[in-house]
Amino acid sequence: MSLKILSLLILIVGHLFAQAGVIDKVVAVVDNEIILQSELDFQASVYASQRGMDPKSPELRTQLLNAMIDEKLVYAQAELDSITVTDAEVAQRIEYQIQVLKQQYGSEASIEKMYGMSLEKIKRELRDDVRKNLMVQRLREKNFAPVEASRREVEEFYQNYKDSLGMIPEKLRIFHIFRNPKTTDRLKNQYRDFAKAVLDSIKQGASFEEMAKKYSEDPGSKAYGGDLGFVKKGVFYPQFEAAAYALEVGQLSDVVETPVGYHIIELLERRGESIHTRHILFKFKTDEGADLEAIEFLTELRDSVVNEVNTFQYYAKRYSEDKETAPFSGDLGTFYLNQLDKNLLDVVSKLKQGEISFPKRIDYAQGIYGYHIVYLQSRVPQHPASLEEDYAELKRLADEYKKQKQYETWVASLRNKIYWEVRL
Repeated sequence: MSLKILSLLILIVGHLFAQAGVIDKVVAVVDNEIILQSELDFQASVYASQRGMDPKSPELRTQLLNAMIDEKLVYAQAELDSITVTDAEVAQRIEYQIQVLKQQYGSEASIEKMYGMSLEKIKRELRDDVRKNLMVQRLREKNFAPVEASRREVEEFYQNYKDSLGMIPEKLRIFHIFRNPKTTDRLKNQYRDFAKAVLDSIKQGASFEEMAKKYSEDPGSKAYGGDLGFVKKGVFYPQFEAAAYALEVGQLSDVVETPVGYHIIELLERRGESIHTRHILFKFKTDEGADLEAIEFLTELRDSVVNEVNTFQYYAKRYSEDKETAPFSGDLGTFYLNQLDKNLLDVVSKLKQGEISFPKRIDYAQGIYGYHIVYLQSRVPQHPASLEEDYAELKRLADEYKKQKQYETWVASLRNKIYWEVRL
């Protein structure tokens, strides 16, 4: 079970305790935060059930309580360091957690039945905890992201832990060419006309918040009336930012086009280089003709490579619409077989080294999709870890080991700096 989902479950358990009128108890205080008996009991129950342990074990409960105290200490330091996260980031993380729960339980109705509250209420209850978790994550990244192991430290890590590293899983080097079906001009005109009609309604007195909740197709902000929180330059699409930064506080934009659709933007507040906006998104959608055109184009590219007209990398650099990988000849990277998501695994598992797949639909977040062909350049079988073949992976592990050691030392120092007390 992921920490994010465990966090949600702990929150729900606390809510159910309150609903049932069960008397809870404070077991620890950290700065301005408390840790409840119900939270500790639940963590002990989950941890013990996963490992076949006794949830009432004093050693286990002490270990878990110390970990919970450490997390609260880091949050307290994040507040002291004025670490902030935007409402949009909180909303996006909540949406992600809800999507994971939907995969786990099958539907929104099942989630609501499981936890005895509406999905909207679950989201509201989650906001404070999610914000705190993001602040902790942001502070940890700020302090320890630059930490790296030297060559000597990687070699020492390998010598010390090579017997426990086990086998390196099968490794794949993958390239792709991606095409995004284009929305026809006829459909784009329809979306623009509708966006203009909504904008006119707002100008005539309709509530921006209600219009966003009713019409916006941005799942991360829709439920919050389109609120995107405070964001610095470089987060949004350039077209969105150009329009938003040109606004005066309280002013509405015209209909703004970005690669994902049309937006209506309102500037709520400006703070230095950061702006607080809300928006309504009308997403572009495609018709069957655009899908067929993308599939046929990719099939022609595949045939050209198979017939040795030119290389896969040449066509990827020239025609792929994946802006992140096209400059690198479509290189998605090197992956272990068990790291691949189901869609990519389904494609590459049927390929031999050097083969290219037929066009396959690929779905991204927020309903964005396209088609791609995948080239399996190399396949390295499972093997024992070695410094020569697996240095990059060993360095990543050594980096994480070094970061964790420094993090533990830093957290221990916070215990001498920030007030905390156990009340068992």
